[in-house]
Amino acid sequence: MTAATGKSTEAPASKKSGFRPDVQGLRAIAVLLVVLYHAGVSRLSGGYVGVDVFFVISGFLITTHLLEMLQTHGRIRFGSFYAKRARRILPASLLVGLLTVVAAWIWMPPLLMNEVARGAVAAALYVPNMLFASQETNYLAETSPSVFQHYWSLGIEEQFYLFWPAILALGFWLGRRSEKRLLIMAAVLTAGSFALCVAWMGVSQPWTFFSLPTRAWELGAGALVAFLMRTGAPWLRRVGIGLLSWVGLGLLLGVGLLYQEETPFPGYTAALPVIATALLIIGGAAPGALNANRLLSLRPFQFVGAISYSLYLVHWPLLVIPQVAVGEENPLPLWSTLALGALAVPVAWLLFRFVERPVIAWSPLRTRSQLWTGVSALAASAVLIAAGSGAHLATEQEDTTTDKTASAEEVTEEPEGTDFVPANLTPTLEDADDDNPAIYDNDCHRDKEGTDSSGCQIGDNEDAPLVFLFGDSHAASWYPALEELAKDGKIRLDTNTKSSCYSANVQEELEGVPYTDCDQWRQGVIDRINEEQPELVLMANYGAERIDRVGGTDDFGADWQQSMESTISAIDGPQVDVIADVPHQDVTPAVCLSKDLESADECAIPRAEAFDPAVVEAEKAATEDTDARYLDFSDYLCNEEECPMIIGNFLVYRDGHHLTAHYSRELTEPLWEELSSALD
Repeated sequence: MTAATGKSTEAPASKKSGFRPDVQGLRAIAVLLVVLYHAGVSRLSGGYVGVDVFFVISGFLITTHLLEMLQTHGRIRFGSFYAKRARRILPASLLVGLLTVVAAWIWMPPLLMNEVARGAVAAALYVPNMLFASQETNYLAETSPSVFQHYWSLGIEEQFYLFWPAILALGFWLGRRSEKRLLIMAAVLTAGSFALCVAWMGVSQPWTFFSLPTRAWELGAGALVAFLMRTGAPWLRRVGIGLLSWVGLGLLLGVGLLYQEETPFPGYTAALPVIATALLIIGGAAPGALNANRLLSLRPFQFVGAISYSLYLVHWPLLVIPQVAVGEENPLPLWSTLALGALAVPVAWLLFRFVERPVIAWSPLRTRSQLWTGVSALAASAVLIAAGSGAHLATEQEDTTTDKTASAEEVTEEPEGTDFVPANLTPTLEDADDDNPAIYDNDCHRDKEGTDSSGCQIGDNEDAPLVFLFGDSHAASWYPALEELAKDGKIRLDTNTKSSCYSANVQEELEGVPYTDCDQWRQGVIDRINEEQPELVLMANYGAERIDRVGGTDDFGADWQQSMESTISAIDGPQVDVIADVPHQDVTPAVCLSKDLESADECAIPRAEAFDPAVVEAEKAATEDTDARYLDFSDYLCNEEECPMIIGNFLVYRDGHHLTAHYSRELTEPLWEELSSALD
């Protein structure tokens, strides 16, 4: 890159930007939206847009700084820029990360430390957003959210800071040091990122939410505001322009109140908080008393705005770790989450006062070579990686069973649960998550992508009746029991299961987009059933109101019944049996059990809470109306009072709503007793 010999004739003769109290106050609004939303204030159902406000502010401030550097020096001093960013961002984030690992090691169940370690490593490597995108992070999953989940936005900003200075420097050089040409390039890139964001929402919501290319436009919008403010356009200095800040403030608060978790986001819906923030920044720079500066400059807003970065860092682990410690089955009341959110304020002030500001001003780093800052940052990141990995290794050495054994009891109705975690538990708590049916390994269980409905058959007895298994992963949970029957020559089994895809004719969304692959797969299986005419079709599904449906009514039970009847009616000829769903718990059994090995009964779910009455009645009604049969094995999983997680020496569930392969196999005889009557 060639250094400039003089200032561009097209560069605006603007003064260097100074501190803006209104932007500081805007930071306060952004972080308060996020903290109150995470604390569970239902009225602020769209409080998550506070992160988008931060993106726009960051894009505005960083671009303003970089443009001033280009104007003054004709080039970007990369070493100086990155050293300042490192001193500004990393000390607080890495220290909070380290303290989070320690707190998690003390208070969280040991089986969760693997996820804590992954989050710590991703945060130390500045790629937490990529980790959560690859995991298809779902905020409504039954498992506890990562204590590092809020670091995803830091990942976006850090990656933006990595690329944006080089892009501006290259554009400045290619555009012959013209800021106007540089503006055009920035506008094109921002528009391209926005278009990608909207388009990719139809492919994968998690990747759209967490990846830089689909979120860069929000920082780019702030960058465009920076370009605009540097033009010195006369209309920007009109008193009436100050009203834009009130419009932006009203729009931002409206979004915070009206957006829901169900609102497709980001996509085009993210444009409203971004536009609102841009209006606030533009209007706040206008002269006169018509803007919102007097409000945003109030001392409470200035205080919260100053500590906003530290507050964002500390509030999430303060909310998540206590909830995990008491168990997801015991939701903290609103008063306690608000108290934890309030506690985050003085903690954030301490972090701001004794870490954030001192490191920025620390002369040994400011006056020495920028290499020292880089080395310090790498060393601090290495410490966080070591801490996360060390805590995980330490918890792996902890016992996850008692020293007592349990007898291998025969499967009976009304089972009494084992009230401790036995030494001979099968599978172990560590192996529970991977205790899947064999069809997960041989590709007979279809994943979310694809429409292959060819199925897989097992069973060597050509005279045995043909049975089709049809449904989602809950249907696949019955495969181990059916596999035993096929090996014994009692049936020939044709498996037709697909992740998150119901045999019930439900129009659903997956990762925020219509799950059209499921519709094609389902119809393909039905066509093959009608062609091959098996003796029996077994349907099993995860019926729950949390299904992301396209259309439908507010009466999920009625919709589910209609969806079941639609599929059963489309099957022409074979007998259809519907297997009732297994108990559902809002916790991960292995994690719950690992917290107190002597009190396994504390993790059992009350039978009254284990099943959705609307779903049960809908499936019963659907089978009655279509002459299908309803097979209910709940009495083999629950007694009159509760549904235990350990029966004999067997762990019953691998997660909150799937049987372990081992326990499914134990249900072979009860299943055959029901099937044999239909196959005789």
